[in-house]
Amino acid sequence: MLEKLVERNAPVVKKGAYDYFVHGISDGVPALDPCVLKEIAQVLNEKLNLSGVDKIVGVEAMGIHIATALALETGLPFLVIRKRQYGLEGEHEILKHTGYATSKLYVNDLREGDNIILVDDVVSTGGTLTALIKELQIMGVNLVHTAVVVEKGEGKTVVEEATGEEIKTLVKLDVIDGKVIVDSLI
Repeated sequence: MLEKLVERNAPVVKKGAYDYFVHGISDGVPALDPCVLKEIAQVLNEKLNLSGVDKIVGVEAMGIHIATALALETGLPFLVIRKRQYGLEGEHEILKHTGYATSKLYVNDLREGDNIILVDDVVSTGGTLTALIKELQIMGVNLVHTAVVVEKGEGKTVVEEATGEEIKTLVKLDVIDGKVIVDSLI
């Protein structure tokens, strides 16, 4: 299952001291086979109980295609946590730190009591998900599930310890000596 997702020859580029792997699911380069995206959505739908979920929430940029595929698979509406501020009523700003950058995210159209599944492409350092989950908790949003396609390094553990939320992943890998090493697939 998900064998096509794992590209063991994915290029690794340095962003400072951070080893960044380049893959279709996490970067849109190289082109992603739509069958892989469909399979990701099917696996998430099969493995997670989505009854009671009101909305699928994806993180810009690379969580968008995962949220879209899952919405098409389930019929649930989705929205995007954006990198752009709109200034809408009730908008929440989040400062996030990753292994290679600091930036802001903006949450709109989520309210206290909403039941969501949060999806993203990769958890690596845990900076994005930790900041986002903490803000969603403050807002009173119910995280029914948080699902990430690729777990790299110790980021999943960092997020779980910082937020108390369980992070479900499909692939665990790491970058060692400039090469992608796959630890496990679901």
